[in-house]
Amino acid sequence: MTALHLTTATPVVPAPRRHREAIGIEPALVAAFLAVLHRFTAQARVSVDCADADGRSWAVTADFDVLPTFGDLADTMSAQLDEVGADGFTECRYQAAAGFTLTPDPGAPGGRPYRVTAIGTTDPRLAAAVDGALAVVAAHGAAARREPVARLRLTDDEDLLRALGVSDDAPPTARCIHDLVAEQAARSPEAVAVSHGARTLTYAQLDEQADALAGRLRDRGVQAGDVVAVLQRRSPSIVVTLLAVLKAGAAYLVLDVQDTPVRRAALVRTAGARLAAVENALLELVPEGVEVLDLDAAEPGAPAVTDGAQHPDTLAYVSFTSGTTGEPRGVGVPHRAVSRLVRDPNWIDIAPDDVFLLLAPIAFDASTLEIWAPLVNGCRLAVAPDGVLELDRLADVLKQEAVTVLWLTAGLFHQLAATRLDAFGGIRHLVAGGDVISPGHLDRLLRAHPNLVFTNGYGPTENTTFTTCWTTTAAPAAGPVPIGHPITGTRVAVLDAALRPVPPGCWGELYAAGDGLARGYVNSAQATADRFLPDAFSGEPGARMYRTGDLARWSADGALEFGGRVDNQLKIQGFRVEPDHVEAELTRLPEVLDAAVVAQTDDAGGKRLLAYVVVAEHDHPDGEDLGVRLRERLRQTLPPYAVPWAIVVLDELPLTANGKVDRRALPVASRMPRNVGNDFVEPRDTVERRLAALWGEVLGVEPVGADDDFFDMGGHSLLAAELLGTLKEGFGVDVPARVLYLQPTIAELAQHLRD
Repeated sequence: MTALHLTTATPVVPAPRRHREAIGIEPALVAAFLAVLHRFTAQARVSVDCADADGRSWAVTADFDVLPTFGDLADTMSAQLDEVGADGFTECRYQAAAGFTLTPDPGAPGGRPYRVTAIGTTDPRLAAAVDGALAVVAAHGAAARREPVARLRLTDDEDLLRALGVSDDAPPTARCIHDLVAEQAARSPEAVAVSHGARTLTYAQLDEQADALAGRLRDRGVQAGDVVAVLQRRSPSIVVTLLAVLKAGAAYLVLDVQDTPVRRAALVRTAGARLAAVENALLELVPEGVEVLDLDAAEPGAPAVTDGAQHPDTLAYVSFTSGTTGEPRGVGVPHRAVSRLVRDPNWIDIAPDDVFLLLAPIAFDASTLEIWAPLVNGCRLAVAPDGVLELDRLADVLKQEAVTVLWLTAGLFHQLAATRLDAFGGIRHLVAGGDVISPGHLDRLLRAHPNLVFTNGYGPTENTTFTTCWTTTAAPAAGPVPIGHPITGTRVAVLDAALRPVPPGCWGELYAAGDGLARGYVNSAQATADRFLPDAFSGEPGARMYRTGDLARWSADGALEFGGRVDNQLKIQGFRVEPDHVEAELTRLPEVLDAAVVAQTDDAGGKRLLAYVVVAEHDHPDGEDLGVRLRERLRQTLPPYAVPWAIVVLDELPLTANGKVDRRALPVASRMPRNVGNDFVEPRDTVERRLAALWGEVLGVEPVGADDDFFDMGGHSLLAAELLGTLKEGFGVDVPARVLYLQPTIAELAQHLRD
């Protein structure tokens, strides 16, 4: 269950344990140290270098993929001492980006017989957190022998940890969105509410037109609690339609004109919409069996009169998301959740003269912020032209509409920051999210526009656009861009597998609660029960929390860091690798404008990383050589298993309709040009040429030179086993694995075969 690998710096002769009191650190404490490192790093494999008082040294690697119990780990550590013939551990050293040592120290604080110290640049506060968690695991260790490591208690101070995830700003009393817009119309009826080029709608016109359309909807039998499908292109008219649906007491479901007929029909059926409000040109896209209200027809209707059934917990809209299953789920969002997002937010200052841009697809929940934040706060909503805008056209729209607050998906932000930094000249506050933000792009943006305020917004659709935000005027000096703190009316918790809070610095799953929560998935009680759990931390009867499925941790300064999807973690050579981290390192390089990293199955059935980059035009002529140079530079900042097997240069990264990188549309690569930076040396004889051909087949790289290193070119233990098997077939000799590890070039291995 636990994989252990023994290496020694001095010869070790197995010997029986000497019958005297153990010296140094007990095996159970070393097991606790490994368990805590596993939880803090989220790595499936954790290696530590160990030593004893007699000068022996050895390495222990624990593989947690099968979730061993703490007892298994402790027993294995005890067996290690027997195998080595040592009386105890005098040092355990974990060397990584954040390194720690565990050493005996009878004078350590708290009466502990050991001390945890930071190695190198590790934040001392993180070492203190590891030390505290180690004390808790050690104290509970005897009682937790049967407990899976993922469920070990890491802290006894849960009340303090819960306080980390509570916003200090309570939201204003929740209101229905259409009431808030109507109040703005009463306060400033002549102010421009919506603009689209030369076309404008004042607040009074917007309110009056929405009232009239709400009357038509009521005449068609729309009642409080109904869902109305909307099929319109992006224009000021769709803003009127959405407001009218809310005024009629219903919730809107915006359908994407780019969806297939089968998908549109499925969404309408799942949401239970029997009526569709449609512009005339799109009537043929309405699913069969759905009643149609032609928005362009001259059809009078009495003004809608609300029946008092609406309240902040009434459904406002349904937004479909594929979630983790790939099956569309209709997220039902109430007025309360939207009200909490757009009224007195604690992460952005909204001024009456601000101009927001409606750019996102209306079916995407980013439009919730884009539409209702300006209209609730008396600002102007500028509507971008329909369809996907080229970057130059988008830059023109931003200037023409004098946009001051802009929301971009991460993918679109990266593209615009890479090629049109001047486009942000008039932006006062930029908000980006929906994917991981590249530190390199953020640094370029804020260097070019030092007065601009930037927000990294994180949140699933199920918690209404944003759950946490990180607002700044300076890029982080190192590391990823944080996702920040809970926004107004929001609580978050970072929990372990037993739903207990974890200490700062430790990875756990992120849960969200508060006024932003959706009511659940429409017409899907089982899916709702799976993701919306009872909230044991609120103390309110019936309170719920949403399981995001994302890894997160509290940083030393109290901000949240994002760690990727729990169910989409890549394992490369047994180590957890987050593609976003590799992408961030790539975009820190000055030549790289944008990057995407994906996993690919190699010939041995393992995983390797493949990177795609967009570079400045002057770097295109030597694209293949550039990929090699970039790969060599990544070796300076990434562990070997996280360095991509190859880097492919593209003109641009493909984006989905929602502005995220479309990884499925990236070109497939199974054979790559030579991917190392040392000079190419032609194989000199038949043996070297045969070996080069074999290496090329196994590694998927060509050509292979006589001085090329198997492991530098992307080789690992699984591929090494395949190569050694092929060598036996091709040369009729058994080559021990240690020979390849000690003599990893074509020339060295060829000489071994000749000998």
